[in-house]
Amino acid sequence: MRHYKKKTDRGTMSLDIMKRAANEVINGEKKLCQAARDHNICRNSLKRFIARYNKEPNNVTFGYLPTRKIFTADQEKSLSDYLLMVAQMFYGLGPKDVRRLAYDCAIKFAITVPDSWQKNKMAGKDWMTAFLKRNRSLSIRKPEATSLSRATSFNRSNVHDFFNKLAQVMDKYTFTASSVWNIDETGVSTVLKPSKIVAAKGKRNVGSVTSGERGTNVTVIVAISATGSHIPPMFIFPRKNYHDHFVRDGPPDCIGKANPSGWVTDEEYYCFIQHFIRHVRPSKDTPILLLLDNHSSHLCVKTLDLAKQNGIVMLSFPPHCTHKLQPLDVSVFGSFKIHLSRAQDSWMRNNAGKTMTIYDIPSLVRTALPIALSPVNIIKGFKASGIIPFNRDIFTDADYAPSNVTDRISAFDNTENIPPVNVITDPEQTQINQSNIMQQSREISPQPCTSKEVFSPESVLPVPKAGLRKTSNTRKRRKATILTDSPEKNELAKEQEKSKKRKTSQESNGSNAQSAKIGHMNDVTSPGSVEPRDRRAAPRPTPVLLMCNCAHTALGTHCLLNMDSASISSKKKINNYPTT
Repeated sequence: MRHYKKKTDRGTMSLDIMKRAANEVINGEKKLCQAARDHNICRNSLKRFIARYNKEPNNVTFGYLPTRKIFTADQEKSLSDYLLMVAQMFYGLGPKDVRRLAYDCAIKFAITVPDSWQKNKMAGKDWMTAFLKRNRSLSIRKPEATSLSRATSFNRSNVHDFFNKLAQVMDKYTFTASSVWNIDETGVSTVLKPSKIVAAKGKRNVGSVTSGERGTNVTVIVAISATGSHIPPMFIFPRKNYHDHFVRDGPPDCIGKANPSGWVTDEEYYCFIQHFIRHVRPSKDTPILLLLDNHSSHLCVKTLDLAKQNGIVMLSFPPHCTHKLQPLDVSVFGSFKIHLSRAQDSWMRNNAGKTMTIYDIPSLVRTALPIALSPVNIIKGFKASGIIPFNRDIFTDADYAPSNVTDRISAFDNTENIPPVNVITDPEQTQINQSNIMQQSREISPQPCTSKEVFSPESVLPVPKAGLRKTSNTRKRRKATILTDSPEKNELAKEQEKSKKRKTSQESNGSNAQSAKIGHMNDVTSPGSVEPRDRRAAPRPTPVLLMCNCAHTALGTHCLLNMDSASISSKKKINNYPTT
């Protein structure tokens, strides 16, 4: 039976009790039935045990033999460690892939397998279930989609470079926790994922009303301090013009702006920095540290000049590393989206039949944002990212495991005490395809080992590795930078000036091409004429009004055709009827 459950405790007695009872019978102290009755042992079981005990007193066993296993305990541990390693690298294997890997390992290391494994070229479902029960550290999980850039950019080189810059500014300006701030923006949609509800068990589809299929985004900019404080947020609406009533029901002292896209641009971010300066009141005598990402709106020279004039030192995170280094992403925005979803569900129930618009979002943010911006959440975010208190070793090898898909060293790694590790600098240009590796391993049958090799699943299915990087100069690679320092700020100014010139030249070339196209159309000559035809000066052909009895007209009504003389002379068909 597949799942047999024992109905008695026969065969579960300990070996020491069995030996004690057997010695009593062998030494003549008790008879067989008396010893079995005193120790609560089956008489026949004790009799068979005594027969084996007399033959091999040192190697005697008692009880049912364990279930026959394909792999030994050490081999299963090696397989379990391999599965955990590739899962930490974000290239985990599915249940069927694990079953195929188990079969390939058995064939390579000459392990006897059942006939069903040979037939299906993979392990059975029962083996997979028992393997998971024996290895409690493993379970079948649904992974979260993670971009390749995030997975590989968070490496030791980039993180240590950021902490070196952070230590540099902390030592130079002696910042305290109240002087360290973090700014970031997030999108709030009119359609959010509904929260869980109580419904009928076993029902396939359970619905919840939302405002529409696709929502409209409103950007919210938030700033927090390492002491747990925050300033009023800023809303950016996808509208051409902004009006004050947009944020009428928003959080106290919040502000708003509008642009057609609804995203943060240089102008909106400059306005928010002014709003930030009014509430925090930094100065050159009491400077503050502002941590932010490398979004293009954060790199505007006009904004950097304003920050430098008011004593704000800006330090940017490495690209694609904010999910672990930015306190707002670590502990605030996740909680904010959960509470916002609940507030939206309440709004939909209280306003049945109504559609949520972007003007209802400020009132929902007013309800959900203060809960997420609690001092406990904010302080935990700064601590988990290793910023306040400062801890450059906050991240372990498991956090850097996804970057092990490549063996490259960062081009801007200037640290001295960091050992060479597997890192990547340009993850968007790598070519990683684990499915190809899996396919190749299936097509090439594993060869049995000729010598006593150590059992290693990695020898059967190698760990995913990145291919050669394709060199490209189309994009500027960013890194952790002190944006308000003069060298970095001057370099950004040159880049932005060069970008403006390039856009201006493209626009002028486009306008010249359009003018040339229009001129070419005006220079087209008509057949039989030598001079260019001027559409404005050429006389229009004389229209001719014709009346005909057409079969397509209802009740013999006359059809009126307005044609020029050229159409009549060429005898063209109009509406499938010849001209007359």
